[in-house]
Amino acid sequence: MYLGIDCGTQGTKVVILDAEQGHICGEGYAPHALISDANGRREQAPQWWIDAFEQAYRQALAQAGIDSQAIRGIGVSGQQHGLVVLDASGAVIRPAKLWCDTETAPQNAELLALLGGEEGSRARLGLTLATGYTLSKLLWLKQHEPETFGRIAHILLPHDYINYWLTGEIAAEYGDASGTGYFDIRSRRWVPEVLALIAPDGQLERALPPLREAHQAVGFVRPELAARLGLGSQVRVSSGGGDNMMGAIGTGNMSAGIVTLSLGTSGTLYAFSDQTPGQEGSGLLAPFCSSSNGWLPLICTMNLTSAANAVRELFGLNLDDFNRAAAKAPIGCEGITLLPFFNGERVPALPNASGSLLGLNMQNLTPANLCRGVLEGTSFGLRYGLDLMRDAGIEVRQIRLIGGGAKSALWRQMIADIMQAPVICPRIGEAAALGAAIQAIWCDGHAKGLSVSLESLCERYVVLDEDSGLNPDPESVLAYEAAYARYRQSLSARHGL
Repeated sequence: MYLGIDCGTQGTKVVILDAEQGHICGEGYAPHALISDANGRREQAPQWWIDAFEQAYRQALAQAGIDSQAIRGIGVSGQQHGLVVLDASGAVIRPAKLWCDTETAPQNAELLALLGGEEGSRARLGLTLATGYTLSKLLWLKQHEPETFGRIAHILLPHDYINYWLTGEIAAEYGDASGTGYFDIRSRRWVPEVLALIAPDGQLERALPPLREAHQAVGFVRPELAARLGLGSQVRVSSGGGDNMMGAIGTGNMSAGIVTLSLGTSGTLYAFSDQTPGQEGSGLLAPFCSSSNGWLPLICTMNLTSAANAVRELFGLNLDDFNRAAAKAPIGCEGITLLPFFNGERVPALPNASGSLLGLNMQNLTPANLCRGVLEGTSFGLRYGLDLMRDAGIEVRQIRLIGGGAKSALWRQMIADIMQAPVICPRIGEAAALGAAIQAIWCDGHAKGLSVSLESLCERYVVLDEDSGLNPDPESVLAYEAAYARYRQSLSARHGL
């Protein structure tokens, strides 16, 4: 038995994977609160993650009906880019600033200029700094909370922190480290001279965790914690990784032509590559390292189900009624275009943008058009990102859909038509948690000297739901192309893109 943990923005999921039978035998979930304000602040207390994990773990254990002593390994997936700072005693200093925190946009712009713009950033790091990456959060802390900044002894990402809590070991791995802004994705090394732009005295360099390769375990669960959780004395904790990296494993995204699309709080698109990224292509395409010792070119949009839920709640609709309303409206929403940048936006790079509802008249102002409009607007943002991936030479033969939005047949067909590619869902929708459990098996095998490939494990444990598969409808493709062209014209007119 192997445990997979996914610490996301809205909550923590836990799955128990029966490695011998090849299926999930127990699942649990607990939500997180969110600290937010109109300035773009988005924070969480790391203790909330721990409390949620323990609650979800006990749910999963009860559902599985197994002896917890049978659990042999744990893998952790975490929301990327979050900043967890510890003092010299290993205590958390302040709430973690999250990936969706946009009040650090001025600091990101300042650092990008110091690096020499996009060209300088890509030369130094292999990618372009973006608002939401960890680096700008550090500068924000120095400028706004200097006393807190002065106490920093360790800098961790969310999944690193959970690994630390589990094992007592401080470490990081290449995939999640890719999104910090102070890591070179080509050489797979920290770049301390970038941190020196913030702290020339070397304070931040000294606070960096040692790096591990994806197949290397972090350590064993601490004895006192193992006793509290009912675990054995030798439960190995894998390297883990960011939620997108674990989602790639959990969807079997291990070869060219497969693209994973997550319809979650945010929208993410990523593909596998075994080639060291070059300097060509858009700076908005983040060529992160994967957590499988390859690379994971990735696009992230900040507004997806969060935007859809905002519109749904505006009309007081439950999820089924929302989907029925959206299905009643025609493609293109009778001329309405929604730019759903309610939390700013990362792709396209508009961190300070607000949402825009365009093309309204007395004939098309209906709940159905607005419900469909938010689905189309968020999907067009993902199409914008997929176009960047295709422009970079990334093949798209099949899109594997995960996240809460993938449960909607309407949205799945919309994605197939807008992206002009077949879509399908894995049977296990909790891809990041499953990926973490699969990676735990991989790391455990490596530590025991066994010859096991991650690809073979994915072939065994990742099963696609053939009933969910959909192909693009030619007539709908043409209608969406017209609506997408209007979306792009609106982007150009309002934001110069």
